[in-house]
Amino acid sequence: MQLNLNHNLVDLSTPIVMGIVNVTPDSFYAGNRFVTHKAILKGVETMMLDGVGMIDIGGYSTRPSAEVITQNEEISRLSEGLEIILKRFPDVTISVDTFRSGVARHVVENYGVAMINDISGGTLDGLMFETIAELKVAYVLMHMRGTPQTMQNDIHYEDVVSEVLHFLQKRLTQLHLLGVNDVVVDPGFGFAKTVEQNYKLLNKLEYFKQLNVPLLAGLSRKSMLTKVLGIDATGALNATTAANMLALMGGASILRVHDVKEAVQTISIYKKYLEE
Repeated sequence: MQLNLNHNLVDLSTPIVMGIVNVTPDSFYAGNRFVTHKAILKGVETMMLDGVGMIDIGGYSTRPSAEVITQNEEISRLSEGLEIILKRFPDVTISVDTFRSGVARHVVENYGVAMINDISGGTLDGLMFETIAELKVAYVLMHMRGTPQTMQNDIHYEDVVSEVLHFLQKRLTQLHLLGVNDVVVDPGFGFAKTVEQNYKLLNKLEYFKQLNVPLLAGLSRKSMLTKVLGIDATGALNATTAANMLALMGGASILRVHDVKEAVQTISIYKKYLEE
């Protein structure tokens, strides 16, 4: 598969790593909260040295019960971070994590962002799909119910795999009708799902290959790992590596992670495994 990112065709026949850069004070994992200029630059530099394919910068924490911030505050956080990053690393490929079309427009038009990563799959902003079509950027279509503040109150599914797949198929069709062809799907691990439901999705991840678009897996240090092991996010690197390998075996083309080096190594081992 290929993905057009700022007129560059990215070959996803070998999976790539998306490194998480949070310019927020309240993201669930402190290790990737970059709130100073020095920390942002150091974090991105380390990721690039470790082989990151793109970075995903977010200015609004989407953990359960996250604080609500205004669009202006989100734009301010992102703009500061993007200016710092692009001044030092002008060639880095950037995705922005936002569910607001106004934020998407601002970062694409002012900073040349290549992709918008929308946790809501367009459900929290009715203008998002047409904005993406107008901007002609790549788009991550993720499944979630409700908002970050309410999502864990809406976790009843008759069949979580078929319902998430149906949601993504329906929204993907809408995007295609608008002329948006560079779409990545994400089943939304941890968003409006129980631990058991997350593992059902991971176990059946290959079903999502029928959508015929690249698949993103965001499993890094999430509660579906920490709750099983009785640990916190700081101790979840090994579990993340294990989960990422399962995601690769299920067909994931992009791993969204806090720890780039370990994810790149996981992909290398997976590639070697496939050669035998």
